[in-house]
Amino acid sequence: MNIALFDLDHTLLPLDSDYEWGQFLVRIGAVNSVTYAERNAVFYAQYEAGTLDPVEYLEFALGTLASFPGDQLDAWHRQYMQEVIEPAIRPAALNLLKRHREAGDLIAIITATNRFVTAPIARALGVDNLIAAEPELTPDGQITGKLRGVPTSGPGKIVHAQQWLATMDKSLQSFDRSFFYSDSQNDIPLLSVVTDPVATNPNALLKAHAEAHGWPILNLFDD
Repeated sequence: MNIALFDLDHTLLPLDSDYEWGQFLVRIGAVNSVTYAERNAVFYAQYEAGTLDPVEYLEFALGTLASFPGDQLDAWHRQYMQEVIEPAIRPAALNLLKRHREAGDLIAIITATNRFVTAPIARALGVDNLIAAEPELTPDGQITGKLRGVPTSGPGKIVHAQQWLATMDKSLQSFDRSFFYSDSQNDIPLLSVVTDPVATNPNALLKAHAEAHGWPILNLFDD
């Protein structure tokens, strides 16, 4: 049995779900169109450059979520799925997941984006296992605006993957082959510890690293 791990944004989706969620909130008038959009853009540029402070960003994103009641957030998220995510789901990504599923592999999405944004996306992609940044919740399930635990980014993806596998008394070494698909140099730590790293729709920094290390490069969204 093998394991296949997938980054989400720009890997299985041709967009950044966290950034697009912020843009969606701006578009529907839920947040200040100038100040929020500017800060969202700054964080996104830092992410692309590899300089993002993940806790700072996550607590900005989660703090925004904490400003609204859960039922309102859920209604907005359904609209976001219909307008933004579902039109962006491509057959090539679904077929890649299908190939691993039919091979009997254990499949999981592991993303730096928070669970509120990504859980419905994972379901839409047919993936049951999601490792994502965890928002702190009140006893009645409301988001507090704080992050629970360490971020699921950079080396944190290794930590969270191993913690998740440990719940099944497994580790990455339990599998004959371990695949990880990602687009970003931010994921080089986890890409470096699996048996089969796949640079997927890679940005320039990851593409150069992949070429230097002989990693395969997969482009799902050539169109």
